[in-house]
Amino acid sequence: MNTNFSRFIGVLTLVALAQSARAELKWEQTSVDLRPAFNDKQAIAHFKYENVGNTPVHFKSVHASCGCTTAQTQNEQVAPGQKGEITATFNIGGRTGTQVKTVTVQTDDPDSARSTTVLTLKAVITPLLEIQPALVYWQNGEEPKPKIITAKANKDAAIKKLNVASSTPDFTAKVEPGSAPNEFRISVQPHDTTKAVYATLTIKPDSPANPGNTFAVAARVMPPAPTSGTAITPSTKASVSTARHDLATPAPPPAESPSQ
Repeated sequence: MNTNFSRFIGVLTLVALAQSARAELKWEQTSVDLRPAFNDKQAIAHFKYENVGNTPVHFKSVHASCGCTTAQTQNEQVAPGQKGEITATFNIGGRTGTQVKTVTVQTDDPDSARSTTVLTLKAVITPLLEIQPALVYWQNGEEPKPKIITAKANKDAAIKKLNVASSTPDFTAKVEPGSAPNEFRISVQPHDTTKAVYATLTIKPDSPANPGNTFAVAARVMPPAPTSGTAITPSTKASVSTARHDLATPAPPPAESPSQ
């Protein structure tokens, strides 16, 4: 009887020891918001951790969500009480806007709820120029009044003026200061709206930090709509279809050179 009781106590002791032996990484934060400075090439996030358990933690894998992001650990093994960090580096390239990248970390923690952690890097990248709209157009026969494109420059880019050139002589463009700081108004006007024409307007800022960058928007006079008594030929149908497609899908957002 005493022997059975001793064995029972021994089992309880082993269970208690097993439960008390655990490895656990506690993360200071698993999401980092960054706002890279103008002309930065990289956005770097630091994810700090501490092993709050009483057994070592081993990293099994650290995997970034895309090729533009790399992740690096300080140690392959984290001892009890040891601190460290994983550094995630996002290579900006020509990307703008809000960029969200993740790093998936797997450890040998036996608890599946803790063995996998997803770290999130969010970078908000302000472009050299923000241009709206990307397309201005006139209906056939519409009064050829100027229409406005607004270009807002990055405040750190030190842009003093914009040069705008049309791919055809059918449109003229005039640049004036906008109503807000670092803002420009581009007034676009067709010479004639009785015929269908299309042009690309190339916008070049005088940025000393990013020389050579250009942006493109579109200007168009639509073809005349077919009347009820007019036979619709294949060529007319194709022209109308192209016009509708261009209006439904405006010109792509301003493209930036890879050097930005």
